[in-house]
Amino acid sequence: MLALMELPAELPSRWASALDGYVVHLRDERMLAGHTVAAYVRDARQLAGFCAGHGVDDPAEVEPLVLRRFLAALAEEGYARASLARKAAAARGWFALLARRGLVPADPALQLGTPKGERRLPKVLTVIQVGRLLGAPDAATPSGQRDRALLELLYASGARVSEAVGLDVDGIDLVAGAARLFGKGSKERIVPLGEPACVAIERYLHDGRMALAGAGQPAALFLNGKGERLGVRDAREAVDRAARVAGLGRVTPHTLRHSYATHLLEGGADLRAVQELLGHVALSTTQIYTHVSREHLRSTYEHAHPRA
Repeated sequence: MLALMELPAELPSRWASALDGYVVHLRDERMLAGHTVAAYVRDARQLAGFCAGHGVDDPAEVEPLVLRRFLAALAEEGYARASLARKAAAARGWFALLARRGLVPADPALQLGTPKGERRLPKVLTVIQVGRLLGAPDAATPSGQRDRALLELLYASGARVSEAVGLDVDGIDLVAGAARLFGKGSKERIVPLGEPACVAIERYLHDGRMALAGAGQPAALFLNGKGERLGVRDAREAVDRAARVAGLGRVTPHTLRHSYATHLLEGGADLRAVQELLGHVALSTTQIYTHVSREHLRSTYEHAHPRA
């Protein structure tokens, strides 16, 4: 079997053309984020190179067996099951597009299976741990007020970190207690904010943000020390910094999103309502939190019931 390291550096023209069309589809039609497009394209190019290395110079010539051999070669190279599943999904999406456009006579990836990976439950903080985390930033400094407002917003809204740093000042309605978020594919959703989050954001707006903005009038809600929009990496560092102060170990912005969803379900929220709040397209994506919630209930039972 051809080793993946021996794949051709340049693709045959028909593969290159198909890849270009895939990029346009992902970027302009599905409007995916740049890093998401790049990940899909890397997987598609690897598949195209593998096929070309086996003498298949045209997507129209691909047979299901070649795709299965591709996944088998990846497994032999030591790729994780999650990576195999992602690459299988990329192959199905790409060839489905080629089939719809009549560029292949039949979809060879239609029956391509997805390797089953181990189901890992996301890390979730307890309500007490969340309180310690949110109280960790130094509210006496502009950056501390910003970090406190950011943390409160992440937990109050379940926002992705990219959605949070993408917020403008006019995306927050403190009177209504709501934030307007733009998720994947620029899909807009309005999410409620609780009183603690609104109080922290209001204090930051009238104090910390004014100091960070200086003489400028930037539109961004969260600003860095230069008065510019806070970046995703900066936001992750802010969460990590607060977690260290709170003695919580490794915590990421997504940990707060996981905790938000899990705490809602534990409090009796409807699964479909949580799906909408999180901006998930598929309900199956949200269902992971029902497993987390059941784990919590099991743990509570074992610790509290005298005959557990």
